[in-house]
Amino acid sequence: MGCCLAMSLSALALSSVWRAHELARSDAAALDTGHAALNAVLPGGGWPQAGLSELLQPCPGCGEWGLLGPALARLGASSRITVLVAAPYVPFGPALSAARLAPSNLLWVQAASAAERLWAAEQALRCADVACVLLWLEQAQSAQLRRLHLAALEHGKPFFVLRPERAQHESSPAPLRLLLSWQGPQDGQGEQEGQKGQSGAVPPLWVRVLKRRGPPLEARLPLLAVSPGLQALLAASRAQARRRRRAAPLELVHAVDRAASLV
Repeated sequence: MGCCLAMSLSALALSSVWRAHELARSDAAALDTGHAALNAVLPGGGWPQAGLSELLQPCPGCGEWGLLGPALARLGASSRITVLVAAPYVPFGPALSAARLAPSNLLWVQAASAAERLWAAEQALRCADVACVLLWLEQAQSAQLRRLHLAALEHGKPFFVLRPERAQHESSPAPLRLLLSWQGPQDGQGEQEGQKGQSGAVPPLWVRVLKRRGPPLEARLPLLAVSPGLQALLAASRAQARRRRRAAPLELVHAVDRAASLV
């Protein structure tokens, strides 16, 4: 019996070991990203429920709202707050509402220096009323990120740090690192998507998994980073702009006729 018990414990231990050739498993449920293709390549099938995830982008505002929006909307359903530390732009209410994000559940914290941003993020992670923290950060040391990662793990919060794409060459304690881009792979697909964008369709956000608890993933994923509600809002705005352009020449003719009648 003792031998059988030892074998069972050994099998249980082996089942909890992560092997580098396969995706890591987690006992905790992952947070659905809202993008099926991305869920399929992430350990646990979604964003980590706690800890640091790093998003690298060519410039601030490059697709992070579309990528994170579905998950943030789910977190907002609990009426807890998502804290935005040093967001580069003022959150646009109508776009947030179209993505089912309640502006009242977002707290925008302005912080100029890196030290202020790091401090504000840590305080937010330790706050019980906070569901999630997003931090925009130009430069950071690995030790500073590790401190925040441990705070996020301790308090059970998803924590997203948005950094420039050049940071991909720096070491990071983040178990998950993604590279975002609006430009597709150099195989002609990017040009096709660009042509679609010119015709009015929304181009995809291309996501590359730089680091995960699993085997390397070289292929980029094209994700629809604009919610259906926001797509409808943008389509209505474009239609209104087209109507104004068509009406402009007719208004000019009427103005000329009125001016001529006064001569």
